[in-house]
Amino acid sequence: MPQSSSTLVNVYRPIAVLMCTAAVTMSAAAQHQHAHSHGQLSLDVAIDKQSISLSISSPLDSFLGFERAPRNDAERKRVTELVAQLNAADVLLQPDPTAECKLSNVTMASEALDLDTTAERAGNHEHGHGRKDAHGHSDEHADIDISVVFTCSDTRKAKFIDVKLFDAYKRIHTINAQIAVPGKQFKQSLRPGTPRLNLTR
Repeated sequence: MPQSSSTLVNVYRPIAVLMCTAAVTMSAAAQHQHAHSHGQLSLDVAIDKQSISLSISSPLDSFLGFERAPRNDAERKRVTELVAQLNAADVLLQPDPTAECKLSNVTMASEALDLDTTAERAGNHEHGHGRKDAHGHSDEHADIDISVVFTCSDTRKAKFIDVKLFDAYKRIHTINAQIAVPGKQFKQSLRPGTPRLNLTR
Protein backbone atom coordinates (compact mmCIF):
# COMPACT_ATOMS: atom_id res chain seq x y z
CA MET A 1 0.00 0.00 0.00
CA PRO A 2 1.52 3.41 -0.94
CA GLN A 3 2.79 5.50 1.95
CA SER A 4 1.28 8.90 2.66
CA SER A 5 3.34 12.06 1.98
CA SER A 6 3.49 12.81 5.73
CA THR A 7 4.95 9.35 6.41
CA LEU A 8 7.58 9.85 3.74
CA VAL A 9 8.58 13.21 5.21
CA ASN A 10 8.91 11.69 8.69
CA VAL A 11 11.22 9.01 7.28
CA TYR A 12 13.14 11.50 5.14
CA ARG A 13 14.19 13.83 7.97
CA PRO A 14 15.93 11.30 10.27
CA ILE A 15 17.90 9.96 7.31
CA ALA A 16 19.06 13.48 6.41
CA VAL A 17 20.04 14.16 10.01
CA LEU A 18 22.07 10.95 10.16
CA MET A 19 23.84 11.84 6.93
CA CYS A 20 24.64 15.32 8.25
CA THR A 21 26.06 13.83 11.44
CA ALA A 22 28.22 11.41 9.48
CA ALA A 23 29.50 14.16 7.23
CA VAL A 24 30.40 16.40 10.17
CA THR A 25 32.20 13.50 11.89
CA MET A 26 34.21 12.74 8.76
CA SER A 27 35.02 16.41 8.34
CA ALA A 28 36.19 16.75 11.94
CA ALA A 29 38.77 14.03 11.37
CA ALA A 30 39.94 15.64 8.15
CA GLN A 31 40.14 19.07 9.78
CA HIS A 32 42.26 17.67 12.60
CA GLN A 33 44.69 16.17 10.11
CA HIS A 34 44.92 19.26 7.87
CA ALA A 35 44.21 21.98 10.40
CA HIS A 36 46.85 24.42 9.16
CA SER A 37 46.85 24.07 5.39
CA HIS A 38 46.85 27.70 4.37
CA GLY A 39 44.49 28.56 1.56
CA GLN A 40 42.45 25.38 1.99
CA LEU A 41 38.94 25.27 3.43
CA SER A 42 36.84 22.28 4.38
CA LEU A 43 33.16 22.58 3.60
CA ASP A 44 30.39 20.24 4.73
CA VAL A 45 26.98 20.52 3.07
CA ALA A 46 23.90 18.73 4.41
CA ILE A 47 20.56 18.97 2.63
CA ASP A 48 17.16 18.36 4.18
CA LYS A 49 13.77 18.81 2.56
CA GLN A 50 13.60 22.53 3.34
CA SER A 51 17.10 23.50 4.46
CA ILE A 52 20.68 23.62 3.25
CA SER A 53 23.30 23.65 6.01
CA LEU A 54 26.92 24.52 5.31
CA SER A 55 29.83 24.22 7.75
CA ILE A 56 33.20 25.76 6.95
CA SER A 57 36.46 25.24 8.80
CA SER A 58 39.56 27.20 7.83
CA PRO A 59 42.80 28.67 9.12
CA LEU A 60 42.21 32.32 9.98
CA ASP A 61 44.99 33.21 7.55
CA SER A 62 42.70 32.40 4.62
CA PHE A 63 40.33 35.18 5.66
CA LEU A 64 42.49 37.68 7.54
CA GLY A 65 46.10 37.14 6.54
CA PHE A 66 47.03 36.24 10.11
CA GLU A 67 46.22 33.36 12.48
CA ARG A 68 46.14 35.01 15.89
CA ALA A 69 44.39 37.72 17.83
CA PRO A 70 44.50 41.18 16.24
CA ARG A 71 47.32 43.33 17.61
CA ASN A 72 46.39 46.81 16.41
CA ASP A 73 43.45 48.91 15.30
CA ALA A 74 43.90 48.01 11.63
CA GLU A 75 43.74 44.27 12.37
CA ARG A 76 40.77 44.71 14.69
CA LYS A 77 39.00 46.57 11.88
CA ARG A 78 39.66 43.64 9.55
CA VAL A 79 38.11 41.27 12.06
CA THR A 80 35.03 43.49 12.37
CA GLU A 81 34.70 43.64 8.58
CA LEU A 82 35.07 39.87 8.30
CA VAL A 83 32.28 39.26 10.81
CA ALA A 84 30.01 41.64 8.89
CA GLN A 85 30.81 39.94 5.58
CA LEU A 86 30.16 36.47 6.98
CA ASN A 87 26.88 37.59 8.51
CA ALA A 88 25.84 38.39 4.94
CA ALA A 89 26.68 34.84 3.86
CA ASP A 90 24.07 34.83 1.12
CA VAL A 91 26.43 37.09 -0.85
CA LEU A 92 29.27 34.58 -0.52
CA LEU A 93 27.23 31.38 -0.85
CA GLN A 94 24.39 31.45 -3.38
CA PRO A 95 22.12 28.39 -3.70
CA ASP A 96 20.33 27.65 -6.96
CA PRO A 97 17.57 30.32 -7.13
CA THR A 98 14.98 27.77 -8.26
CA ALA A 99 14.99 26.34 -4.71
CA GLU A 100 13.94 29.77 -3.34
CA CYS A 101 16.36 29.76 -0.40
CA LYS A 102 16.76 32.49 2.19
CA LEU A 103 19.56 32.90 4.70
CA SER A 104 18.19 32.01 8.14
CA ASN A 105 21.19 31.64 10.44
CA VAL A 106 24.95 32.23 10.66
CA THR A 107 27.27 31.04 13.41
CA MET A 108 30.97 31.87 13.77
CA ALA A 109 33.54 30.68 16.28
CA SER A 110 37.25 31.35 16.69
CA GLU A 111 39.04 30.96 19.99
CA ALA A 112 41.91 33.23 18.95
CA LEU A 113 39.46 36.04 18.18
CA ASP A 114 37.39 35.28 21.28
CA LEU A 115 34.55 35.01 18.80
CA ASP A 116 31.42 32.97 19.38
CA THR A 117 28.38 34.48 17.80
CA THR A 118 25.08 33.30 16.38
CA ALA A 119 23.60 35.87 14.03
CA GLU A 120 20.14 35.97 12.54
CA ARG A 121 19.57 38.15 9.51
CA ALA A 122 19.13 41.14 11.84
CA GLY A 123 21.16 39.74 14.71
CA ASN A 124 24.07 41.12 16.65
CA HIS A 125 27.70 40.05 16.79
CA GLU A 126 30.54 40.47 19.20
CA HIS A 127 34.24 39.74 19.26
CA GLY A 128 37.10 40.30 21.60
CA HIS A 129 40.83 40.72 21.29
CA GLY A 130 41.91 37.09 21.33
CA ARG A 131 42.86 34.53 23.91
CA LYS A 132 46.37 34.17 25.30
CA ASP A 133 48.21 31.24 26.79
CA ALA A 134 49.89 31.09 30.19
CA HIS A 135 52.84 33.10 28.83
CA GLY A 136 50.67 35.87 27.44
CA HIS A 137 51.08 34.88 23.78
CA SER A 138 48.14 34.59 21.42
CA ASP A 139 47.60 31.45 19.35
CA GLU A 140 49.60 31.87 16.12
CA HIS A 141 47.89 29.03 14.21
CA ALA A 142 44.21 29.56 14.85
CA ASP A 143 41.14 28.51 12.88
CA ILE A 144 37.66 29.85 12.31
CA ASP A 145 34.50 27.75 12.07
CA ILE A 146 31.48 29.08 10.22
CA SER A 147 28.02 27.54 9.96
CA VAL A 148 25.40 28.83 7.53
CA VAL A 149 21.80 27.67 7.20
CA PHE A 150 19.43 28.46 4.35
CA THR A 151 15.69 27.79 4.53
CA CYS A 152 14.30 26.83 1.14
CA SER A 153 10.92 26.25 -0.45
CA ASP A 154 12.09 22.96 -1.93
CA THR A 155 15.73 21.87 -1.79
CA ARG A 156 15.06 19.15 -4.38
CA LYS A 157 15.18 21.93 -6.97
CA ALA A 158 18.63 23.06 -5.85
CA LYS A 159 21.19 21.75 -8.33
CA PHE A 160 24.16 23.87 -7.25
CA ILE A 161 25.60 26.48 -4.91
CA ASP A 162 27.72 29.27 -6.36
CA VAL A 163 30.65 29.86 -4.02
CA LYS A 164 31.97 33.45 -4.09
CA LEU A 165 34.62 32.97 -1.40
CA PHE A 166 37.44 32.91 -3.94
CA ASP A 167 36.49 36.36 -5.17
CA ALA A 168 36.16 37.82 -1.69
CA TYR A 169 39.25 36.23 -0.10
CA LYS A 170 42.19 35.90 -2.47
CA ARG A 171 44.19 33.71 -0.08
CA ILE A 172 41.72 30.86 -0.58
CA HIS A 173 42.79 28.55 -3.40
CA THR A 174 41.04 25.25 -2.62
CA ILE A 175 37.74 24.24 -1.03
CA ASN A 176 37.35 20.56 -0.20
CA ALA A 177 33.64 19.84 0.05
CA GLN A 178 31.67 16.88 1.37
CA ILE A 179 28.02 16.84 0.38
CA ALA A 180 25.35 14.76 2.11
CA VAL A 181 22.02 14.51 0.34
CA PRO A 182 19.26 11.95 0.92
CA GLY A 183 20.56 8.59 -0.21
CA LYS A 184 24.20 9.45 -0.91
CA GLN A 185 27.34 11.34 0.02
CA PHE A 186 30.11 12.55 -2.26
CA LYS A 187 33.10 14.87 -2.39
CA GLN A 188 34.04 17.73 -4.65
CA SER A 189 37.00 20.11 -4.82
CA LEU A 190 36.49 23.72 -5.83
CA ARG A 191 39.08 26.15 -7.16
CA PRO A 192 38.94 29.76 -8.36
CA GLY A 193 38.26 28.62 -11.94
CA THR A 194 35.54 26.14 -10.89
CA PRO A 195 33.63 27.75 -8.00
CA ARG A 196 30.24 26.10 -8.51
CA LEU A 197 29.37 23.35 -6.06
CA ASN A 198 27.20 20.73 -7.78
CA LEU A 199 24.57 19.15 -5.54
CA THR A 200 23.68 16.32 -7.90
CA ARG A 201 25.96 13.45 -8.85
